[in-house]
Amino acid sequence: MNGRYIIDDPAQHRFMLNRDVLVSDEIYRRERQAVFGRCWIYVGHGSELKKPGDFVSRRVIGRPVIFSRDQKGAVRCLFNTCRHRGALVCAERAGNRRRFICIYHGWIYNNDGTLARVPGDDAYAESFDAAEYGLKSPPRFEQYRDFWFMNLDPDAPDLVEYLGRATDYIDLVIDQSPSGQMEVIEGIQEYDVAANWKLMVENSVDDYHLPSTHSTWLNFMANSGVKMEPPPRDSGLVLPTKGLAIDLGNGHFTTDNINFRGRPVARWISLYGEAAKPEMEAIRAELVERLGPERATRVADTNRNLVIFPNLVINDGSSVTIRTFYPAGPEKMHVLAWALGPREESESARARRLDAFLTFYGPGGFATPDDVEALELVQQGLANWESDPWSEMSRGMAKSNEQLNSDEHHLRTFWRRWNELMEAR
Repeated sequence: MNGRYIIDDPAQHRFMLNRDVLVSDEIYRRERQAVFGRCWIYVGHGSELKKPGDFVSRRVIGRPVIFSRDQKGAVRCLFNTCRHRGALVCAERAGNRRRFICIYHGWIYNNDGTLARVPGDDAYAESFDAAEYGLKSPPRFEQYRDFWFMNLDPDAPDLVEYLGRATDYIDLVIDQSPSGQMEVIEGIQEYDVAANWKLMVENSVDDYHLPSTHSTWLNFMANSGVKMEPPPRDSGLVLPTKGLAIDLGNGHFTTDNINFRGRPVARWISLYGEAAKPEMEAIRAELVERLGPERATRVADTNRNLVIFPNLVINDGSSVTIRTFYPAGPEKMHVLAWALGPREESESARARRLDAFLTFYGPGGFATPDDVEALELVQQGLANWESDPWSEMSRGMAKSNEQLNSDEHHLRTFWRRWNELMEAR
């Protein structure tokens, strides 16, 4: 397939990406409708809303929304836009409210979105019907395992159908909790990156960059007593253990590899200390009893970085991270990230989880600053795109067998789906 955006030639084992897609204002504007206007987009996790009246306000694809639990306990997604003159009705980041009041003219909305009161409503004609002026909501708003998504396309397939085989990997995350209740741990990472949002998709699953970009972390782990043996020269591997890149359909994909860096549930490494061993052994025993030995091994001893197309990443590695990111222009993105853990885990297990989370994924950790720097350097280099217009992305394409997580199979999966949506008329 030779098109405007990609050259995809399996016969010649060749895949090229037009770098214009990472710098163009026109493409940035088209994506808003062609991609984000048609796909299921992550809004938040139900555990962020523990009680009736709880809410968080955030921007989703540039749209201000209120993610809330109404007084009857129903989870809502409301557009944070007054129906009168368009002002925000909620300027707080989070809290608990029965009602939202527009600061401009005082229109009052219940937390289910219905219009409660209009000051001076006797000035309106009898034809004015308050029931028609509640806060708007996305045409579709659905959840899977308490991960809530919205869709601006009323004719979109159901969320579960859209997720397809990706649900298998979400289930592996949920299975870490004895009650099946994972929760967002209080706190949020929020930052901007001077790079195109699609580069974050690539980076989140591109294990090829680990030895070069994250060599400091690899040395830290090795110096802490964690077994980090380099792969044999004739193995064809880049990382200490073999991992796969798996296409899950609909543009979703994941890495899937044997753990070599420890997991709070429940793969002990020396970095956790000897005192952690008994509790981690108990966590593993509970997994085996509840899930059976095969499933327990799958949950405890394997890592995966899951991408839900287009812009949600669930990293289930050193800890569990939810990361989503939105374009703020062709060369800038806004990133939100949270730690996720079993609701019932002990204080000591939670401390290990957060330490692992911050050590690798945190804004001052070993990985995130490296990745941000790498992506911004890519974006800076793309200023030469007119003279050097194509990126080469064919690593692993000549293989007839399984694709490794250090190949670029999963990156091509993303770009093929993105290209399909962008080329559609």
